[in-house]
Amino acid sequence: MKIQSYILAIAVSIIGVTPLSAQTGTYYTIRDFQTWSSATLAYKLNKKVKLGISQELRLENNTSEVDKYFTEGFFTYKIAKPLKLGAELRFIRSNDNEGKVQGYENHLRHALNAQFSHKVNRFEFKYRFQYQSSKEMGQTASINNDPTKKLRLKVGGAYNIKKWKIDPVLSGEIFRTIGTNGAFSKIRGTIGTSYETKKAGELSFFFRMEKELNKSYPQLTNVIGFNYQYTLKRKKK
Repeated sequence: MKIQSYILAIAVSIIGVTPLSAQTGTYYTIRDFQTWSSATLAYKLNKKVKLGISQELRLENNTSEVDKYFTEGFFTYKIAKPLKLGAELRFIRSNDNEGKVQGYENHLRHALNAQFSHKVNRFEFKYRFQYQSSKEMGQTASINNDPTKKLRLKVGGAYNIKKWKIDPVLSGEIFRTIGTNGAFSKIRGTIGTSYETKKAGELSFFFRMEKELNKSYPQLTNVIGFNYQYTLKRKKK
């Protein structure tokens, strides 16, 4: 068996097992089904620089009510063929439907990441390391509103099937909170595919499982997602 087959088998095992083994002891698991849908407009300035904006809507409680919606601007710079650096700024409207005070809250999140990719025969492997910080906007100084900071590590792979445009994509990701009570907070496994045309853009679909960690009542979330992206390219003079 070739090395890429071993790597793919390990990725499948991680995604399949970790959502069920993140915590030991007696606890209750909260389950939910969500749908995430987004539209993205990207602009490829040149071979190295790409920027864009996206709008996303997330529905929770078995897709019966709004969890959040947000607008995100992003920027990527390709340092070399396998290595890219990226930055994101996200304005979030989050629906707080618990506690005495409910309603929509405004949050701001920024993120910095490094992405690395390489190919082995018909496999392509991708890795991303990301730092992010988010904070609720408009809080008074008397309320403890320190930013929530996280580190994220994502490992994924895709297989290029001959004469087939809908190639499978698989990834696993783990989240760790930074701070005095820092700990691994969530794991995520995703399987999906995309279809791209030169004129109409790219349409992506995915199924995702997320599991909270280090909680007495962790939430296990199944997600169906859709994303449409249209990329503009700078015309050559």
